[in-house]
Amino acid sequence: MMHLIRPPAVAGSFYPGRPERLADEVKSLLSAARPPIRDTAPKALIVPHAGYIYSGPIAASAYACLTAGRDTIRRVVLLGPVHRVPIRSMALPQADAFETPLGIVAVDRQAADSIRHLPQVETNDAAHAWEHSLEVQLPFLQAVLADFSLVPLAVGNATSSEVAEVLEILWGGSETLIIVSSDLSHYLPYEAARRTDRATSDAILRLDVPIDHEQACGGTPVNGLLLSAQRHHLQAELLDLRNSGDTSGDRSRVVGYGAFAFFATEHEH
Repeated sequence: MMHLIRPPAVAGSFYPGRPERLADEVKSLLSAARPPIRDTAPKALIVPHAGYIYSGPIAASAYACLTAGRDTIRRVVLLGPVHRVPIRSMALPQADAFETPLGIVAVDRQAADSIRHLPQVETNDAAHAWEHSLEVQLPFLQAVLADFSLVPLAVGNATSSEVAEVLEILWGGSETLIIVSSDLSHYLPYEAARRTDRATSDAILRLDVPIDHEQACGGTPVNGLLLSAQRHHLQAELLDLRNSGDTSGDRSRVVGYGAFAFFATEHEH
């Protein structure tokens, strides 16, 4: 049976295209991260999705939190905003797997099929073909998790409650990790970005919706996650908050990046 594989679209631009270089860069970024010391993995993460030279260190601070879940996390529900193909809904791919220079990640067909009946879920390969917001997360996941499958959702003009409805079906237990891919403010001067992103970060930590698209390009999936986090009594924790002026040096027009982890509380257990 022929398997349809979604090939890497931004290898060699957003991150190194050669497997050895990519593996070394991800390892270096993870080694430099300083995650909180916990004996349990987070239930959910918010991570940025720019080129690794810009947001890689911030993303690594989130992925370094997954050490405790290396052998228990088996499914990753990955949501990111569309940048190239506008869609009304949330799009699954037809593909059976996603490829990066580090190898193949299978799509969890059973989990994907469990949400296909929802009116806000469609199958749309065009939405995934050139989308970087999901792809740039995969090499980190391949580095930190032992064996996992993927539920990739490209998010368009859905509502927060529609996203939360999908997350409820896919929520699962400790075997399921939810990741929302989102950058923060875009193209503000450095100090203005710091103020704006700090306010956005404070709202995320309070699980306070809505976060608008000026605050976070992935505002729609972020809001859906925050609604689910409220329902499941998750505790949000800020891991890193910087911008491209901090990582690349140009402070005239910057993009903001935040990494957040959401942990189950005793109430949820």
